[in-house]
Amino acid sequence: MNLSIAGQAEREKVAFWDAMRVSMSAAPGLAAWGVVTGMAMIQSGLSLWQALIMSFTVYAGSAQLAALPLIAAGTPISMIFLTALMVNLRFIIFGVVIGPHFSHLPWARRIFKGYFNADVVMAFFPQRFPAHTVAATEGKLGFFNGLAASNWSSWQLGSVAGMLLASQIPTSWGIGFAGTLALLAITIPLVINWAALVGVAVAGTISVLTIAWPFRLGLVLAILLGMVAAMSIDRLQRKQAA
Repeated sequence: MNLSIAGQAEREKVAFWDAMRVSMSAAPGLAAWGVVTGMAMIQSGLSLWQALIMSFTVYAGSAQLAALPLIAAGTPISMIFLTALMVNLRFIIFGVVIGPHFSHLPWARRIFKGYFNADVVMAFFPQRFPAHTVAATEGKLGFFNGLAASNWSSWQLGSVAGMLLASQIPTSWGIGFAGTLALLAITIPLVINWAALVGVAVAGTISVLTIAWPFRLGLVLAILLGMVAAMSIDRLQRKQAA
């Protein structure tokens, strides 16, 4: 029995380091995006402690960047919350895809794991463990933890660095554009089928067309229409396959 437990622990450890190795390709982009977000929080008027709390609790760069202009403009908290919620709707999909693999865990532990279920996890976990492996459990926890550790540490280190460097790096350097390129480097590998491609195309087009809308409401509309388009294409493809 003890040998079996020891063997399982060793396999989870191997899976952990394998995930760390696989996800290292995304670490520079995540760190760069974290730097941009950390700088934006300070330059938007948040104190260092407020920025740190936001970074460690929200842990979602897109939502943070969407909320910051609203906070600076004194927008009602309900609108800030709604905007962040809309931007983070993709995490529902992440949970639907990855959650069933950990249905054997206690609910409190699953909620805690949900905090770490970010873009990099979604990018690599389903590749290693497709939907048909949902009944198996070996190696999944270790692999998830490795992805989560790499994603979280890269993001938070970059974010804290951005906070500390906010007053040292001039805006003329265009660090924001570098962060956008870093985000593209993370996002593009996630576009793995026609449904995702259509969703990205629709969301991108709408966001450009509505760029002048107040409070970045166009971004909310772009996310909603992009999700509807992607789900519609996915449903159509499933019907054709059936």
